[in-house]
Amino acid sequence: MCDTFVAVSSATEDGSVIFGKNSDREPNEAQALEYYPPVKYSGQDQLYCTYLRIPQVSETYGVLLCRPFWMWGAEMGANEKGLVIGNEAVFTKMPITKNHTLTGMDLLRLALERASTAQQGIQVITGLLADLGQGGACGYADKNLFYHNSYILADKEEAWVLETSGPLWAALKIKDIYSISNGLTIGEEFDKSHPNLIDIARQKGWLKKGQTFNFSKCYSDWLFTTFSASRCRRNSSYDLLETQMGKIDLFSAFKILRNHKQQSYDPASHFLMDSVCAHAGNCLTRNSGTTGSLVAHLAKDSNTFWATGTAGPCTGIFKPVWLEKEVLPDSGGPGAGYNPETLWWHHERLHRNVLKDYSKMSLYREERDQMEISFFKKASDLKEKSRIEITSQAFAQSRIATENWINRVESQPAKRSLNPIFNHYWKKQNKKAGLKLT
Repeated sequence: MCDTFVAVSSATEDGSVIFGKNSDREPNEAQALEYYPPVKYSGQDQLYCTYLRIPQVSETYGVLLCRPFWMWGAEMGANEKGLVIGNEAVFTKMPITKNHTLTGMDLLRLALERASTAQQGIQVITGLLADLGQGGACGYADKNLFYHNSYILADKEEAWVLETSGPLWAALKIKDIYSISNGLTIGEEFDKSHPNLIDIARQKGWLKKGQTFNFSKCYSDWLFTTFSASRCRRNSSYDLLETQMGKIDLFSAFKILRNHKQQSYDPASHFLMDSVCAHAGNCLTRNSGTTGSLVAHLAKDSNTFWATGTAGPCTGIFKPVWLEKEVLPDSGGPGAGYNPETLWWHHERLHRNVLKDYSKMSLYREERDQMEISFFKKASDLKEKSRIEITSQAFAQSRIATENWINRVESQPAKRSLNPIFNHYWKKQNKKAGLKLT
């Protein structure tokens, strides 16, 4: 489960486009933050996606990806042309293709590699949908998780929402602000669509005679959409955007992705995944949490991407990245088990200790916030240092700070007993990962 939002130039403080996404997946599903440079191919090459081999194009763009370690596709990312995309799982009435197809994450990465604008990205995704379909097992341990996909695609000029149901789709150009979660949101108004979208709804009996076509009402699966708590999370992100209309900036985006709805948040206290910053808590209704976060600041003169490279943005640090010849320092390739040498797993020791007693966030929250402000100031003034120097220093400082915060948090006893279901769930996850907490 995930949350994605965008604010176009009419809604932001500086006239830029600001995009954000939290990727919510299984708690031990480590997510790599990676850059792949542009490549030229012979024209006869084959591309191995997660479950399907397809023809490769002659040239691909350089891409920054937030990628679950086991799959080819990505949860969100950006390319050298300034296109940024995030996807959402959506549950619809159209049949699911379970084998030999492209996942929604594959489609996202393919669009980033092959398209330079949001509208071109829509063309790439819908073209591949028509030719190859979508589906496949999309869970890491849970191989019974199948879904269709929705997307927000943005460049510095405009943003679009694209929502799909099997091979069918509708797209809407975004005015001011928009957010999506794990449910269809496009209703009666859309700007582009599959040519048979309305006819198929009528043939299936989902659109009755005399009714006005509404994409979401016709194609949504009620059960899975409801229990994903997508409406609650979408309302939270949209309301936060709306209250900042015309004033939305980078730190507004960070705040949205860290939102828990409550001031005194307790990760053990709720049953559903109903907060934008998600933390797993049980195997039935909260079996995933935020495993990576990305914010894109698309300005007229420069594009800056802010990534955590870690789970739990409320506990982590956004760091600046630019898509140039040198993009990222080596932060290790995370895998299935705990490895403190990698950025993602190193931070998990902090993240999971804080989940045991969330009041411990007060031990370092202000220090973390000041660190991000210092990164922003350096990113805004590039006179003295190159961009890769700023990025490398930010990642290095973040690692040192994370280690200090781990020691600080672990030195303080937990102040509250946990919900036994929550406690058992995390003990099980930590055992699977080989992570021992004090």
